[in-house]
Amino acid sequence: MTTWMTILGIVVFVVGLLFSIAWHELGHLSTAKMFGIRVPQYMVGFGPTIFSRRKGDTEYGIKAVPLGGYIRMIGMFPPGDDGKLQARSTSPWRGMIEDARSAAFEELQEGDEKRLFYTRKPWKRVIVMFAGPFMNLVLAVVIFMSVLMGFGINTVTTQVGTVQDCVVSASAKTDKCPAKAKDSPAKAAGLRAGDRIVTFNGHAIPDWDTLQEQIRVTTGPATLVVERHGARRTLHADLIKNKVAKTDGRGGYVAGEYVTAGFLGFTPASGVVQQSFGQSVDRMGSMVEQGVESLVNLPAKVPDLWNAAFNGAERKQDSPMGVVGAARVGGEVFSLNIPPEQRVATMLFLVAGFNLSLFLFNMLPLLPLDGGHIAGALWESIRRAFAKVVRRPDPGPFDVAKLMPVAYVVAGVFICFTLLVLVADVVNPVTLTG
Repeated sequence: MTTWMTILGIVVFVVGLLFSIAWHELGHLSTAKMFGIRVPQYMVGFGPTIFSRRKGDTEYGIKAVPLGGYIRMIGMFPPGDDGKLQARSTSPWRGMIEDARSAAFEELQEGDEKRLFYTRKPWKRVIVMFAGPFMNLVLAVVIFMSVLMGFGINTVTTQVGTVQDCVVSASAKTDKCPAKAKDSPAKAAGLRAGDRIVTFNGHAIPDWDTLQEQIRVTTGPATLVVERHGARRTLHADLIKNKVAKTDGRGGYVAGEYVTAGFLGFTPASGVVQQSFGQSVDRMGSMVEQGVESLVNLPAKVPDLWNAAFNGAERKQDSPMGVVGAARVGGEVFSLNIPPEQRVATMLFLVAGFNLSLFLFNMLPLLPLDGGHIAGALWESIRRAFAKVVRRPDPGPFDVAKLMPVAYVVAGVFICFTLLVLVADVVNPVTLTG
């Protein structure tokens, strides 16, 4: 049964992946057609075509390898300085530029002169190239908000899970009470597992973050109102200073780092809690922030990936994952011993995270990514505006094709990184259980 659920989870993730890719390309396609650009192909996947159908100017299809997708637009690059669409050169770098320019006009037909991508105003080209990543961002936001507000997520609550028997530093290697150790303030106050803390020193406690902050800034007498078996009780505690784990400001802790703060002495319980709209927006903001940080720190993770792939080192939980690794995790999700609705919610979170990553990655201002074309269009707009201000001749469209040698280098780096992640995902995968 577990094997079948794992296979089902992988299939569901792959379907979600294909939909995300198709949704991304639909953004490019719809805006390109809106601005009158001819699009000969709309494809989901790479490699051999397994299904296609032509409608109007465009061939729609699915290819065998579900690792991406594309649309082809006529005239992505302007003609060369000589006005020709094709040329030949013995220089390998120049050859790359000319090959790219030639490919941009491969399917040029009569009447296409007014339907070329590069002839559109820069702001229109920005919209066409931004529309793909934007569709992924929209999908990520919709899924995240639906899960957070509809299903809820596993959240640390204000309910007491366990009460510590005595005062032990968070940096201690054991939680056993040493000889003659003092009772924890929570135990001395009569706090019990299952109690839900309603107020602390007269302040209403809506969530764990608020309660944790109140406890950490308090030493000495404190009054707690708790809900126990449907009735409210008032407890009096005498908080002390103790060494506690340092928080990261996002609901987690910084491994191996401690601070001295107020100490009560209990572990909160966790539970699935539906989030309000405001809480969901805050969480979305944190996810975007973490996504940007992960993207910036990506180069620094290459040595750990290499060691995990080839030297048998431990694969870290925050290690980058590719499609294979994410699909594997998707399979694990459906085999977890949790309620079905939480499996669905976790899978949706995984797909939403993939879409958020697609948005952030594609917005990098590097060719051949969408962000590279956006940067080229914006630079052209700046050049033309400057020329107009200083009364110089219009410099014309910015020739993005001249950056193709750089694009090939960037693409080569991405391919090498993707292969490294693939090897790590196969031989030393990230797992939900660690």
